[in-house]
Amino acid sequence: MLNTKQILSVAFIVILCSACNSKKKEKQEAPISSENSMTYEPNWESLKKHETPAWFLDAKFGIYCHWGPYSVPEYENEWYAHWMYVNKDNPEAKDGKASKFYEHHVKTYGPLDKFGYKDFIPMFTAEKFDAAEWAELFKNAGAKFAGPVSEHADGFAMWDSDLTTWDAKDRGPKRDIMGELSKEIKKRDMKFIATFHRHWLLGWYPTWDETTDASNPEFAGLYGPKMKKGDFQYPPNPHDIDAGIEKYYPLADEAFNKEWLARLKEIVDKYNPDLVWFDNKMDVIGEQYRKEFLSYYYNHGAKNNQDVVATYKFYDFAKGSAVLDLERSRMSEKQDFPWLTDDSIDWKSWSHISNPNYKSANRLIDFLVDVVSKSGAVLLNITPKANGEIPEPVKERLLEMGDWLKINGEAIYGTRPFKIYGEGKAQVVEGHLSENKNPDNTSDDIRFTTKGDILYATVLDWPKSNETIISTLKQGNAHYTKTIKTIELLGNPGTLKFDVKADGLHIYLPPHPVGKHAFVFRIISD
Repeated sequence: MLNTKQILSVAFIVILCSACNSKKKEKQEAPISSENSMTYEPNWESLKKHETPAWFLDAKFGIYCHWGPYSVPEYENEWYAHWMYVNKDNPEAKDGKASKFYEHHVKTYGPLDKFGYKDFIPMFTAEKFDAAEWAELFKNAGAKFAGPVSEHADGFAMWDSDLTTWDAKDRGPKRDIMGELSKEIKKRDMKFIATFHRHWLLGWYPTWDETTDASNPEFAGLYGPKMKKGDFQYPPNPHDIDAGIEKYYPLADEAFNKEWLARLKEIVDKYNPDLVWFDNKMDVIGEQYRKEFLSYYYNHGAKNNQDVVATYKFYDFAKGSAVLDLERSRMSEKQDFPWLTDDSIDWKSWSHISNPNYKSANRLIDFLVDVVSKSGAVLLNITPKANGEIPEPVKERLLEMGDWLKINGEAIYGTRPFKIYGEGKAQVVEGHLSENKNPDNTSDDIRFTTKGDILYATVLDWPKSNETIISTLKQGNAHYTKTIKTIELLGNPGTLKFDVKADGLHIYLPPHPVGKHAFVFRIISD
């Protein structure tokens, strides 16, 4: 029988446990904030209610990298995994001739039944890969979001996957590349992104060709499902679609659709990316699976109070359900919606090759300024070597961009477009993969951005005379009716003299150039 002291002790414990359970229940039942409580259904009407988060509107500049087993041969471009299989009997062979990739591969590595793409994976060791070093470089380059290609068209997953053994944790580097980068990128207050090309795998390899290892069912986990000769097709040209010209290519079956979706969900669950980027040709995936992914991702973000972004090319998602992304191209005019463009630091390739042709830092900066002035953001691809080293010329260009952004970033980050994007002689050629058609900018090319009451005018080269004339801001113009009080040149002490005349705003410059690239005027008015 309990004495009085024991009874009081038991009573105290019961009351304490009851209070704890009550608090625990209260914590579990606390509602999600109203801002993130929306449930996104897997239909376009519901998915269009998802708003582009402020962080993306402010970030403007991100970095990603094409890096995988295709980096090993260092030949021509990241499509090596596909073109190495195009022999003279392949429907893609032009004039009955094997591709130069095929000829190079057989000469260098041997026949395809002896040395196929799978055999590059053990050579992809990444022994010099340092996630902290990469993330620090991205930070110093001025990037606000960054990440790797999670899976290219080659079918090799760059994360620790429970769905396949053809991944970077089980083979090749034997490291969780995405996990390591996710940790280091987030540690530096950048947003983490995952980019996904898996839908291209459908027919990427000639699984019908018995003379290659791609037809061996033992390797189906990498090479994908059995296809018929000629099944691999490029996506229809968007202009053909607009003109009503229909072109068909094989669509994914249920097994491929489910695997595509399962891998994406695994990436989301394991790494919580702030942005998921998709390459084009996603319309080979069943529409309901595409909608289901967006629903899953948006709801996952809402549940975790995480503002997330998804991107798409062409018609792969419904307009307004995600952010439109362009490839090696840009808009010719300012848009009334946020958009993204991805471009590579190498004119020739998205992956490291032995003979790269890197763009200059000046070209990359001018591209960024132009895109931002038109409501866009830039995702710049870099090209690490197979061993994990980032080539020195790539580092130099990134750090040069970072140095420019340290001085002039206030005209980029957190800005919004002006009434017009700018002025100048350069006319942008639009269209998929059109960037090489656009010339370098000159001192005649000026781009505008705003932040609150401040107007930024970025001139894309230093003029030969001692003044800059901005015709948009001439006397009586309809775009800017405020009275200009002061004008400063970022990176230069003090204010500049100026006159507002009938032909434009005349700004008188220091005797020597300030910096090596585009220069920014901060225009402040009453």
